[in-house]
Amino acid sequence: MKFICKSVEDTYAVAEKLAKNLRGGEVILLRGELGAGKTAFTKGLARALGVKETVTSPTFTFMKSYKGRLTLYHYDMYRVTSVDELYELGLEEHLKEEGGVCAIEWNKFENLSDPIVVTIGGAGDMPREINVEGIKL
Repeated sequence: MKFICKSVEDTYAVAEKLAKNLRGGEVILLRGELGAGKTAFTKGLARALGVKETVTSPTFTFMKSYKGRLTLYHYDMYRVTSVDELYELGLEEHLKEEGGVCAIEWNKFENLSDPIVVTIGGAGDMPREINVEGIKL
């Protein structure tokens, strides 16, 4: 399903549509160039899940968790250098966890079954096209 977003609030609205369909155990792969809006999408997802904390990019910590209706595990693997590093850091432990949702930027995991794929095109002040695959909204 494709959406055209002309503002951050539009991006949040798409994330909210997705959040309404989440039950726990889902893995969401966020794809797009630097500055496309992957973290903004995650902020909208967190807000829709009832997270009260400020959501920030986990670039240097690799993963942050937030409590809401479902626990949101926000991964940023931009700085992960190898698949082995993922497992050394214990980053796989929350995948498919009941009561939790994983949102992954710059995915490096292999063999994920049935992920929801959110692809964000555009950057800067340009409208963004968000394509959501793997779930009906």
